[in-house]
Amino acid sequence: MLARVPCCVECGTTQNPCRCKVVGPTIGFLAFVVAAVIEWPLGALVYPFRHIKGRRIMSHPVSVVYTRVNHCFPI
Repeated sequence: MLARVPCCVECGTTQNPCRCKVVGPTIGFLAFVVAAVIEWPLGALVYPFRHIKGRRIMSHPVSVVYTRVNHCFPI
């Protein structure tokens, strides 16, 4: 059985002449998964005591990690 590597494609971008990105979104997704494995349980522990802080911790992989990594790669 073959292991499948996630491949994300973003079309319509203006960061390169091809108007298509593959590397940035794929590495961004992998970085998102690593950050989410760490931050979601931590956010769930904080949430009962500090609701807004817990929500901010759980949204960090999407709002910060994925977008920063995605924009680092023009292709």
